[in-house]
Amino acid sequence: VIHEWYHAAETPWLWRRMCLQKWSFCNVSQLLSDTGTHSWKAYYLRRSHLEMKMKTGRSCADYTCKSLRGHKGRVVGFEYLVGNDGCSDVWKQTPVVCSASTDGTVKAWDIHKGVNLWSSPAQSPMQDITVDPVQSVVISSDNTGTIKTWKAATGEEVACFQSGSSKTTLLSFINKDSSFLMVGTVLGSLVVLTCPALSEVSRHVVCDSFSLNLLRSSPDKKWLFTASKENLDLSPKVFYSDSVCFPAEDEDHLCHSLPVTGCCAALFLPSQPARLAVIHSDGRFNNNTLSVFDLTMKESKCKKETQAQQVASFPVALSHRSDVILEARGSSALLVTDGNHLKVYTFKGELVASFEDHLQPITALCVDSFRVVTASRDLSLRILTWRNDPEHGLTLESQYHLLGGSFRRSRGFTNVACDYSSIVGSVESVDGNDVLKAYTFDF
Repeated sequence: VIHEWYHAAETPWLWRRMCLQKWSFCNVSQLLSDTGTHSWKAYYLRRSHLEMKMKTGRSCADYTCKSLRGHKGRVVGFEYLVGNDGCSDVWKQTPVVCSASTDGTVKAWDIHKGVNLWSSPAQSPMQDITVDPVQSVVISSDNTGTIKTWKAATGEEVACFQSGSSKTTLLSFINKDSSFLMVGTVLGSLVVLTCPALSEVSRHVVCDSFSLNLLRSSPDKKWLFTASKENLDLSPKVFYSDSVCFPAEDEDHLCHSLPVTGCCAALFLPSQPARLAVIHSDGRFNNNTLSVFDLTMKESKCKKETQAQQVASFPVALSHRSDVILEARGSSALLVTDGNHLKVYTFKGELVASFEDHLQPITALCVDSFRVVTASRDLSLRILTWRNDPEHGLTLESQYHLLGGSFRRSRGFTNVACDYSSIVGSVESVDGNDVLKAYTFDF
């Protein structure tokens, strides 16, 4: 009997079934085989071991922490250029993070080794950064309005575009296998550029004379959300992406103004690409509402028309409206930060959970299928993991803190980003030379 049980436990179909039941959100079928190093059994054991370490974080034996120093100014942003997901990270890919600073440089980092891979020549102070992993380029903008693309492998400059805007908001965007860069300008225009060549495709006025500083794209890249957080009387606009990426001479761009004003945060729900959640005030600063819209395209013989149907709306109490962060998981779990609070709502407005793990305001939030990481001015990162509640559905469990150093040298975390097996946070330094902290969970 023991012999039969042993052979049953070694059958590939059993380990395959266990993998797909435990991680139904990730399709790894094409990556794995029945036997060998990349077998279903090996994947299950290694990923389970990794997730246990990420969930407990009991000691430094579970992870390594490296300080990435080199910038001589404030870090204004950073993103993963190469990262690991739940399907590939157990095979130990090396994450690469790119950062931009007010010292006028863009830098690339190997966060496993904690070393700088390359640094761009110094120019005017940087104020935004994004990446295009498909084209293998890094995109930066400085405070003179200069936008540049850099080769991810070497840091060599690829192209340059003068936006004429002292402050820009960047969003990398892929539509029909073509790469684009969406640029929000300080005077309220949306500029669409090709990437990496940075040739202008189209230009659209969204919020005249007010900074266009909130850009979001739907998971399927069909919709583009645009808004300004500077004016409580302005309505956000949603563009059908084909009409701005591939404009036709005899057709107007397809755009819909949402029936709300005073937008301060927005996102598309990950598993429902045409569902948009928006936090807005409708002109009254103290009355904040979270509204959910379903976007559709109506076509007739004569024209196409975008439509937005409101499917949910509920009040949210905010004491720090200007710093609110909105994120989501799946089709129903909405996360809202307010000061040092993190709240989990269903999209119908039910408050599922509330956390007050930080002593100072939350400055950034990172969400994936396994966990949520919050960064705070109290110089700590808080790790929370997802679980299914029988009564309320998807909710969070608070697990542990990762510390960012000493207040003698630092003023707190300003941003955070994650791949599946690592976390990177930017720390504001007292001397003005910010540092990246990279936490890698060991196998």
